[in-house]
Amino acid sequence: MDWALVLASQGIEALIDEGAGGAGWGLVVATNDYPAAIRAIQLYRWENRHWHWRHPLAWRGFSFDWNVLFWGLLMAGFYYLSHISRPDFQMAGCMDNEAVQAGQWWRLFSAMLLHANVGHLAANVSTGIVLLGLAMGRYGTGVGLLATYLAGAGGNLAGLLLYPPTHLGVGASGMVMGGLGMLAAQSVTFLHRNRAGWKNVVRSSLAGVMLFVLFGLNPDADVIAHLGGFATGLALGGVLIYLPAAWQNPKTDLAAGILFAGLLLATSWLAFR
Repeated sequence: MDWALVLASQGIEALIDEGAGGAGWGLVVATNDYPAAIRAIQLYRWENRHWHWRHPLAWRGFSFDWNVLFWGLLMAGFYYLSHISRPDFQMAGCMDNEAVQAGQWWRLFSAMLLHANVGHLAANVSTGIVLLGLAMGRYGTGVGLLATYLAGAGGNLAGLLLYPPTHLGVGASGMVMGGLGMLAAQSVTFLHRNRAGWKNVVRSSLAGVMLFVLFGLNPDADVIAHLGGFATGLALGGVLIYLPAAWQNPKTDLAAGILFAGLLLATSWLAFR
């Protein structure tokens, strides 16, 4: 097909044809065009002898985990709980730097389950379903949820270190940015595939950064939590990619899912208490 395009660029008509008797694919040209066709193809191959057009991909297409819809329902359920059923949970579970410094560490996690209003919830859930669904499809349902949950806690931890003690915050945006960081981290697998792998790593990383700028640097949002979540997700994704193959199996994914559920329930219970 490449050669046919070369000949077409030189005004030489060619037909891609499968030879009879399993002889293989080839190009059929007019007899009087044959010498010129050979010269054009030889020149094309010589000029592009150092170019590697075809590279094996680390994966084909993408995997989306529709189980992320349950995460969206979970966020909606906690919104109902904190605004209608138990309004006191909003202050009991939010990211309160002074309270965390006093020992209420669970707020690093419970704050991700709370949102200020419907618009805040809708923005995080709509973006999160896409990014977390892709991250869960790439790393596994349980592993993806646990890693992004930890990344969100990393974002809140960054806020604890950089904001004053009076800072209050809620929202799953740090977790969502953690999913984006994990997706950007998967590009390092290109380094093992071909000699030009570092170029793909740079391009993919820049794409992740640009998406972070688009979604994470809203001046009205918690930029520190976004940046901390993205950086933590990037680090966790890099670690997970290099885990031995023996760790990448359904049992590990199930264990990670159970750990995520246990951590979510434990921190929620501590906030309710």
